[in-house]
Formats: sequence, C-alpha cells, structure tokens
Amino acid sequence: MSKKDKKRSTKGAARSPRKDRAAVIMQLFRSFPSRKFALKTLAAQSGGADREGRYQTKEIVLQMVEQGVVEQTASATFRLAAKALPAVEGIVQMLSSGSAYVIVEGVDKDIYVDKRNTTRALDGDTVKVAITRRRSSGDPEGQIVEVVRRADRTFVGTVEKTRSHAFVRTTSKNIPVDIFIDKGVDKLQDGDKVVVRISHWDPESKCPTGRIVDILGQEGDNNAEMHAILAEFNLPYHFPEEVNEAAEKISDKITGEEIARRRDMRDVVTFTIDPADAKDFDDALSFRTLGEGRYEVGVHIADVTHYVTEGSLVEQEARERATSVYLVDRTIPMLPERLSNGLCSLRPDEEKLCFSVVFEMDDKAQVLRHWIGRTVIRSNRRFTYEQAQEIIEGAEGDFKSEILQLNALARILRSERFTNGSIAFEREEAKFHLDEQGKPLGVYFKVHKEANQLIEEFMLLANRTVASFVGEKKNKKGEAKTFVYRVHEKPDPDKLDRFANFILRFGYYFDARRGKAVAQQLNALMGQIKGKSEENVVSILAVRTMQKAYYSTENLGHYGLAFPFYSHFTSPIRRYPDMMVHRLLAHYLEGGNSVDKETVDELCEHSSDMEVRAAEAERASVKYKMVEFMTERIGEEFEGSISGVTDWGIFVELNDTHIEGMASLRDLGQEFFYFDEEEYAAIGNRTGRKFVLGDRVRIKVKGADLRLKQLDFTLLGSYDNKGVYWPVEQTPEEPEHFYTKRAFRGKNVGRRR
Repeated sequence: MSKKDKKRSTKGAARSPRKDRAAVIMQLFRSFPSRKFALKTLAAQSGGADREGRYQTKEIVLQMVEQGVVEQTASATFRLAAKALPAVEGIVQMLSSGSAYVIVEGVDKDIYVDKRNTTRALDGDTVKVAITRRRSSGDPEGQIVEVVRRADRTFVGTVEKTRSHAFVRTTSKNIPVDIFIDKGVDKLQDGDKVVVRISHWDPESKCPTGRIVDILGQEGDNNAEMHAILAEFNLPYHFPEEVNEAAEKISDKITGEEIARRRDMRDVVTFTIDPADAKDFDDALSFRTLGEGRYEVGVHIADVTHYVTEGSLVEQEARERATSVYLVDRTIPMLPERLSNGLCSLRPDEEKLCFSVVFEMDDKAQVLRHWIGRTVIRSNRRFTYEQAQEIIEGAEGDFKSEILQLNALARILRSERFTNGSIAFEREEAKFHLDEQGKPLGVYFKVHKEANQLIEEFMLLANRTVASFVGEKKNKKGEAKTFVYRVHEKPDPDKLDRFANFILRFGYYFDARRGKAVAQQLNALMGQIKGKSEENVVSILAVRTMQKAYYSTENLGHYGLAFPFYSHFTSPIRRYPDMMVHRLLAHYLEGGNSVDKETVDELCEHSSDMEVRAAEAERASVKYKMVEFMTERIGEEFEGSISGVTDWGIFVELNDTHIEGMASLRDLGQEFFYFDEEEYAAIGNRTGRKFVLGDRVRIKVKGADLRLKQLDFTLLGSYDNKGVYWPVEQTPEEPEHFYTKRAFRGKNVGRRR
C-alpha cells in the first residue's frame, strides 16, 4: 500500500469509525429501499473505499443480514429487507398471474405486489405490506411481509387424482396455484367438482394444503356446475337443516286479534302480475273507483317481518344471505321455501298479511293523499305478464277495466318520471331454452312490455313514498331518522366526456355535463340508437358511465330515477334491505325514536356487497351456458360487434345471441396491435389499422373452455361505414374511422407483452 493510500485509509477510518459507518449504511438502505447495493458502493458511500473499509463494511452488512434488517440478493448485492420498512395492513386481491394488489383502508391507490413478493398470501387474506418503490405510473409497489390472517373462505375446483394423493385445480382466477389434498383422497374421483378450504401452506412447499368441504358432483353435470358457481362466489346453495326446521315451526294462523290490528282490504279487488315461472308473489295491486275522477290504488307487499322475527334463526340466515340469487336455471331464495313460496307468497284466494301503501289518485295520476300501514288482503287472481299484456292490447279477461285504468295511470307516472330526468336504459336480456338436464337448446330475449311497466311504476311510487315519509321528517336539530335508502350518485363528468367523444364516431352529439340535461340527452340518444347495429355497445357504455346504486343511511337521492328520496320496500321475500325498511317503518309509525345509525350502516354495506356478489354469480351462470351452447359451434362463423377492448384482446358480442367471446391481440394478422385506452381501440403499429369499440366484425369460434367459462374467437375482419367487409390482412381505404394513416412506432410499440 502506498503512503497516499495509507493516508487515505487512516483518514477515512478516523472519519468513519464502525459505529458511524453502520449508521451511514443503514441510512443509505432506508433512503433507497428498492435499490440493490454492492459492498464496494456501500464502503465508498460510508467513507472508506480501501481494503480495510470494504472489510469493515462487509462485517456490518452481514450483521444486518443476520438481524433480518438487510437481505442478500441472487446477484450478490444487498437491499433493505421489506420487514424493516414501515408496513400497513390490508386485504389481498389476487390476480390470475400470481401478482396481487393490497387494498388498504384510507389509501387512495392500491399497492401492487409482484408474484415474487406475495409471501404465499392468498386472495382475501389480511396481510402487512411494505411499500418498496414507486412504479413508472407513480403508483406504489410493495412486498407482503406477513400474512396476518387467512381469509375464512373456500375455493372451487376439479380433482386431479393419483394413487396416493390428489390436487384440486381451481376454477377461480384469484388463486394461481393448485391445492394439495392429503386426507380423504379415497372418497374422491378424478374429475369431481369440489369445494376446498386451505388448511396450511408450508414454507418449503410450492402449493398449499387443503381439505375437502363438499363434493358437488362430476365436472360437466349441470347441478354440480351451478352449485360450483355459487360456491365460487361464497354463496349458499342449500339451507342448514336447523333453519328449515325453524321455518316449519312458524305458525300460519291469522288470528282475529291480528286482523283487528290491521286495515281490512279483503273485499277490494286485488291481483298479482308476475313472470310465468314465478313461485313467490311478494307484491299485489288493489283498485277501486271512488268517483269524481278519483281512484284508490293499493300497493300490497308481503309482511315478511310478521313471520320472520328479529334475531331468530331464519332472520339471521336471511341477514347473512341478504338477497336471493337468480342463476340461469334456478333461484336460490333468501328465505326457506315455506316462507318464500308459502306463508309470505300472495297466492290467490288466500288471506295474506301485508305491509301496504294505499294511494288516492286523480285521473291525472296525481297523489291526493296516501296511507301507510299493515293490512290483510285476499288476492282475486294471479296474472302472468303475458296475460295482463293481452288485456292491455285489447283481449277480454278478468278485471279488464281495473287493469286498463291502472295502466293509464302508470303511463302518466312513467311520462312524468322521464320529464323529471329519469333515465331509460333498456337492453335486450338473453335467456336460454334448457332441456331437463339443463343443456341450452336455444337463446331468446326477454321482452319488457306495458304490463311490466305497469307494475314497475307503482312499485317505484311506493318505494319513493315510503322513503319520503321517513326522510322528509326532521327533529328539532334538523336531523332525519335513521333509514335505509337506495342511492345512486351523479355520474363522473370525466366519464361523460369520454362517452361523448366515443359516440361522435357514430354521428351522435352529446354535450350535457350535469342535471336533467344529461338524462334528457341520454334518453334521446337511447331512442336514436334503437334497432341500429351500434345499439348494444352504446347502451353498454352509457350504463358504464353511470355510478353504481347501493344501500346507505345517507340520503343522496337516486340520480337514475330522478327521485330525491328512494328506498327498497317492495321485495322483502328476496331482499334483506326491504325487511330492514319494513322494521324501521313499523317502528317509526308507532312513534319510535331514531335507531342506531352505525348498526344499520353495517347492514347496508353488507347488503350492497352481497348484491354485487349475487350479480356476479348470475353473470357467471349465464356465461357458462353461453360457452356450453357454443361448444357445438366451434369452427362456425358469426357476425357481431366489438363490445370491449383490453391490452390483451378484443371482446365481440354476437348479433343473434348476445353471446360474448374474446379474440387475442396476438392473433390479429401479421402485425402487432396495441390497446389505446383513450380511443377504446386496438391499433396496428405498422399500418395503423384500428378495431374500435362498436365496430361490426366477423369472427370464427376457435375454442370453448367450460372450466374457465371462456370463449375464444378468431377475428376475421370488420365492416367499414359503408358496409364493405375488410379482412384482417387487408388495410381499409381512407377515410374510414378504423384506419389511421401513420404507423405507430413509439418506444414500447411493436413489442409483444
């Protein structure tokens, strides 16, 4: 060592004794938590780049590794261990890739976690996550440092069995690993559809170990697949025996004392109008003429809470379920059959207990007065929508004059509602003709006619009347009593702008940003697109532009219906919030004080969550039948419209059936296509060829995966604005909207992702 080097070394050592150097090194790690440091760099930065300094630095760093503060990487560099960083607690939302997001309450941006840093966490687990860096977008990225609590949930999958053990290959996209089964293997068969709960995950194992909760049947069996969909969304598919037994013990006797406490409306003409396949009738209408252009219209709702007492086993089960679930071929009721199809169903020629709103109206559908309270009724007739519609269209039938007068009033209510800013989103709803085994034989569309609208308008009237009755009354402090509202907030102006820009390509102009003008222009637009090729895609995007409705104790109004007060009162057989409304309404009618807001808030949130989950299960069942229907049509060609574009594929909805599948961007012709979020388009980097949301296209069915409920299409080509067909391999002529002249050769364009 030269004198110069010795001098530098001595000086450095004097300047940076071991204690100070350790502090400097730790500060470096903490200042750059995602950076990997070489020992040489750490030594130089801490004041000693010579041999002695590097030796001392190595000792310090290795000691930090032993303490778990620092970790060594595969490239022989060192970085701060994630557990040494401040960590926050959140819920894991797992992706099919194995990576995840951690949702932390009070944090605007979810924390992304690469699959290498998930520490064996699973979807729904409560974890501690440390933010290690910021991504290029500015969003946080982190590492899970501890699984605090495993989610109490199950997974659904198919058994793959060997001689001594079995694995469950899950259908959920939220668990990227198979589950090892080591017990009860002898009861399993290869191909069984099962429900499994994870029991543990050993650190040295590549996959978790689970135990079988239920065997649903063989893969492909209709009942097994429908139950699997329910289990996948953690929804029940049968009632516990003790709940059924409790329901059977509920008395069906209506005593004279009970009738005396109610308004007796058994002698008033009353009937129900429901779908042909309905088994539970939870609403009825009564009608009588009062003279001088005045009418009495009663909206009668099954008095479920008379039978389902608060805190009972049946009520606890209903609260947990929160809603009935409507799959493609069956209904999973919120209440046991004895209640939903028996005691609480407003069947004809039976005395039934109801909670009612009775209106006195004039011939202009103005409500002159109303009464709210408990009643006893006797329905005279059960109508299907089709039977009532025939009478509206001129056929003879029972209670013709009553139905026609109710329909005349409903027409006025509907017209006024739209004048006041209510929005009409009407889209054909696809249904399946199924055989006895549940196999789809064909597709048809549910038609919404005046008979449906008649019932809808009076149910809406009852719902908003009940909400106004409670919500408009304030105490001396100006506070309203705690209640359950169905709220729908105003749309996001930025989403409206994007929607307006998108529909310009079809020649539609939309410039409203707030208030009634938005509703008026949306309704006008829905009328303009009726029957046109772009109807489905424009209406889908219009719905996506709106906010989601939910339950809340805060009255925020219902934007889509243009009601300042709105609640759900009319379906207590199938919705728990309606049962809550009945209880609260009865309590306040008897002069009760406002109930605890926090408790009702929690129930509102739970009900909103369960409603979303039930809707997802319903869509999954429809998707399954769509894929099943198309398994016999692989290789066939169909026409449709682009219903969605993502960075991995183009979704196409077929014209005749509304069945949707996806064509991969990787399979589009000879060039690379990338996703342009602003334009809702896939764009070719070489030619600038565009495939845009709403384009008319032609596809070939490439594959159908029932396990994943996924249809794979091959996109063959698209039609221009003049109806000329252009195969994928050909470049359309200008000035069609789907052609961009210049090629896109940006920094990341042309690189397969």
